[in-house]
Amino acid sequence: MIFSNIFFLFRFLPVVLLIYYIVPYKYKNGIITIASLIFYSWGEVKYFPIMIASTVVDFFASRTIERNRDNIRIRKICLAISMCFNLGMLLFFKYTDFFITNINNFIGTDIPLLHITLPLGISFYTFQTMSYTIDVYRGKVEAEKNIINFSAFVTMFPQLIAGPIVKYTDINKKLNTYEGRITLDGINEGIKWFILGLGKKVLIANNVGALWTDIETLGFAVGTPLAWLGLIAYTLQIYFDFSGYSLMAIGLGKMLGFDFPMNFNLPYISKSITEFWRRWHITLSSWFKEYVYIPLGGNRKGIKRQILNMLVVWFLTGFWHGADWNFMLWGLYYFMLLTVEKVFLLKKLEKHPLIARVYTIIAFVIGWAIFYITDLGVLGRFIATLFSFTPDARFGYYFGSYIVSIVIGILCSTTLTTKFYNKFKDNNFVMLPLLFVIFILSVAYLVDSTYNPFIYFRF
Repeated sequence: MIFSNIFFLFRFLPVVLLIYYIVPYKYKNGIITIASLIFYSWGEVKYFPIMIASTVVDFFASRTIERNRDNIRIRKICLAISMCFNLGMLLFFKYTDFFITNINNFIGTDIPLLHITLPLGISFYTFQTMSYTIDVYRGKVEAEKNIINFSAFVTMFPQLIAGPIVKYTDINKKLNTYEGRITLDGINEGIKWFILGLGKKVLIANNVGALWTDIETLGFAVGTPLAWLGLIAYTLQIYFDFSGYSLMAIGLGKMLGFDFPMNFNLPYISKSITEFWRRWHITLSSWFKEYVYIPLGGNRKGIKRQILNMLVVWFLTGFWHGADWNFMLWGLYYFMLLTVEKVFLLKKLEKHPLIARVYTIIAFVIGWAIFYITDLGVLGRFIATLFSFTPDARFGYYFGSYIVSIVIGILCSTTLTTKFYNKFKDNNFVMLPLLFVIFILSVAYLVDSTYNPFIYFRF
């Protein structure tokens, strides 16, 4: 893993950017496609054909839809082919063993598990390609005529593995407009965001995350104060891990001349769970809203139907994240909180901002325990420990070891960092030394440490 990170930073990325910048504009999308396929094969070469198949199926399905605007039957068939292919691949690779395990448990059969390795990023790029075909079917966008351009969209390596989820409508103009795509200001901003994202991932997420890993090694058998400390550490880890990766992806996108949508907006300062989900994993929430919630009727058919639509969306959101019951429980947990807020709690929270903030923090921190611990028995015991007031003699050691990292993570989860960045982003006397220090420290950490998980890679 260390070699891979260093290789990406100092070999793969500089070579790709150099070639990308010097080739004529008409070849740039081809360079993106080739580099992205190499990047994907580097991590998961045996699933290279799946990426190619996904690209080809959705390209030709959408082209056929475009050419048959007056034939609703053909359009529906092509849309169904695209949806069945993408969802079929996702269900097969991600959920086959989950279904087999539950069939064995409920019926008493002994069907052997397939032990299929999950293709990297399949949850993200299948949603991207499905959104494209659906938008073409709706007439929201014209089908891409150039398969190289479309391949660049599907395989775009900066956000291929863990998002943000980029819709074709987000970047189609840049894909087909070569002149003026790349600017010095865009490259400069992209480099800043990439380094800041790298620092969030490596210097904050990895450091606080080590505590949660230690607690997991203990089988989550800890006392109440250590359970809360570890869960706060994981709360910070998953935010800085995922938002750091997203920011790196957005920065790389800007270096290539594309504007990817923001995926996080300081979610931990929220004063309700409703607000939290407007700030967390924004592209996923937007995807489910546009392609599931609104087509089901959204809030247009009364409160009962709206709650049913929310139930469907949040069950699917949990199911999308993983093939274990805890993920479905996690989705239903947020469905219940959002429903309660919509029915009566939200108005009360607006009148009491301090209580609202405390409630929201406790709610999403507990949510991350449900999200992470797949064994429901262990999860139940851990949740009980949070409220059992059980002492733990090891708390002092872990508190002293990690409190600085946790405090830094908490401070960087607030508006302090955005205010600082907005104030000094154009001041090279401040930003250049700061970015240099962050980059050097991040590289040193990558070289020296073996602990560098990317949490969302497994989704």
